[in-house]
Order: sequence, then C-alpha cells, then structure tokens
Amino acid sequence: MHEPRDPGPSGEQQAGDGEVGYRGVTACSAVGISYRQLDYWARTALVVPSVRDASGSGTSRLYSFRDLVVLKVVKRLLDAGVSLQNIRKAIEALRSRGVDDLAGITLISDGTTVYECRSPEEVVDLLQGGQGVFGIAIGGAFKEIQGSLSHLPAEPVGVPEQEDAPVVEPEADSVGDELAARRARRRAG
Repeated sequence: MHEPRDPGPSGEQQAGDGEVGYRGVTACSAVGISYRQLDYWARTALVVPSVRDASGSGTSRLYSFRDLVVLKVVKRLLDAGVSLQNIRKAIEALRSRGVDDLAGITLISDGTTVYECRSPEEVVDLLQGGQGVFGIAIGGAFKEIQGSLSHLPAEPVGVPEQEDAPVVEPEADSVGDELAARRARRRAG
C-alpha cells in the first residue's frame, strides 16, 4: 500500500496519471462509520462506490474522494435524526453534482426535510423562515475527509485486483456480536 498524494484543487486525489480509490475499511476510518453501515449503504444503493463496486466474493469496493464526502454527509444527517428516506432524497439530488459543485453547497435541515442552499442569503432566508435547525457545509466535510486521508492508504485505479489476495473482513462492531466475530475469524483463516 502507498500513501495518498495531496489532493488537487477539487479535492480529487491523483496517483500518477490515474485516480486513486479507497477500500471500505479506509472509507470507514475516514468518515467515522462502521463497516456494517458502509456495507448496508452500498447494498441498498444509498452510497454506491463510484470507482469499483464489489463483483462477487474476493473483490472489494473502491470509493472515490467524492464518495467519502457523500458518506460523511449521510453520517451527519443520520446523527442529526433525519430519516433514511429523507437522506435518500437529499443524496439523490447531490449525486449529479461534480466535486467542485458540491463544495459550494450547505445542507440545512429541520430534522425532517433537507434543504439545499448555495449562498449565504439562502441560508439566512431559510433560518428567518423559522425552518432550519442545523446545517452541514459540504466544503467543511471536504476538509475533514482530506485531513483523515492524509494518513490512510489509497489504491491506484485501473490496477487489477489480485485474485489470490485474501480479503479480511473487519472485526465485528461490538464485543456482543459474537456470531459476526466468529465469521470474521473463520474467513481470516
């Protein structure tokens, strides 16, 4: 594994001529979520890895920098009590945006609905209407992810995955989940 290079102006990281991707375990560490959450969000198409999706046993997902920012936004919205249904609507609206476009967006929510604001005036208008309760400046999430990734490994995109390399699942989320821990130990050999 190698250390990621400094991100360019848009936050995307480059490795030589190609992009880099981040494995699930790295994504979890950078965003602050469990592997179980990441897997569930990928399987339910809430946040699907844009670099490489898992294509069967022995392959791993690779997430882009943009994917990690979206994962961070999902986590923050969930932590604030926004329903998964409303988060799906907000993420669907963000999915079509480019990295540079995302950096200028602030999401404001009243705990039920998520509003997209592109200027300070829109944020003030929403707050004056008595609706907004909390906000997420996506540009701030960019900086947090960049800081987290500075010490985490990345993989060059376009390099074929080694088929005979063992895939080791992360440990179970909690000590109480003995069945998941047994499965992880059995897979690890």
